[in-house]
Amino acid sequence: MDGIINFFKPAGMTSHDAVAYFRRILGTRKVGHTGTLDPMATGVLPICVGKGTKVSEYLLGVDKEYIAELTLGTSSDTQDSTGTVVKTSYKLVTEEQIQDAFNSFRGEIDQIPPMYSAKKIGGKKLYELARDGIEVERKSRRINIKELRILNNQDNGRVTFYTRCSKGTYIRTICNDLGELLGTYGHMSYLLRVGVGDFKVEDSYGMDTLDGMDKEALQNIIQPIDSAILFMESIKLDGSYLKPLTNGVRVELGEGIGVTAGKLHRIYVSDKFIGIGKIMEENDRTTLKMDKVLIR
Repeated sequence: MDGIINFFKPAGMTSHDAVAYFRRILGTRKVGHTGTLDPMATGVLPICVGKGTKVSEYLLGVDKEYIAELTLGTSSDTQDSTGTVVKTSYKLVTEEQIQDAFNSFRGEIDQIPPMYSAKKIGGKKLYELARDGIEVERKSRRINIKELRILNNQDNGRVTFYTRCSKGTYIRTICNDLGELLGTYGHMSYLLRVGVGDFKVEDSYGMDTLDGMDKEALQNIIQPIDSAILFMESIKLDGSYLKPLTNGVRVELGEGIGVTAGKLHRIYVSDKFIGIGKIMEENDRTTLKMDKVLIR
């Protein structure tokens, strides 16, 4: 059991709960997730099993896709509908004002992480401090909103939208900040993650389906490890490279192998995926060294 399961996380379940669930139904301790998804949110949470846990770090940086709902008029301490309302406004805004606000959030923007988040400051998670009534200063960080479009606008009070964004983006903070920009406050009232890299919601498995599967059926839905990193370029080599690469030796590559220096690549030897390697170019030589060997 080595690979990835495309899990549809239900509302109310934490990412930690999801790992515990798969440890139980698969009968193995070697399970991990690929980045937290808010308990109130539903949708794609890739679960790594066995040797698949060794590639979870590479999935943290892939783009995420969401469908969310912004409710205008109130903001909360958690920036979503699970929190306590802290500000209220009866200001009315127009469809044009809402569209202009959304337009201004596309591209690279600075975002301050919310207090109710798993980000650590001084060794403590922010949400732990927030629960103790402590608010600390947080530095803004650069994120990239690559796509952002309105799907439905209900009476200029509830706005459903789609976004594709870089790692580290908080969708509830986008909702909060949109409300601030519009002068009417706002919070996230719904969140569905529809994509994590190449893992899409239409191909995911929910608990109702998983609970009805026996051990063999569960094993059959585990996708190969390399399916999680298809965004990396691939290199195919012959069998002579297997021993030196798996022993940690840097090998020289011949001409005609299309590679990008400085980047990580999926490495295949005799058509078998063996792990992740990094390409280096120095003194007119192109070399490859494994960053992660996954066949031992």
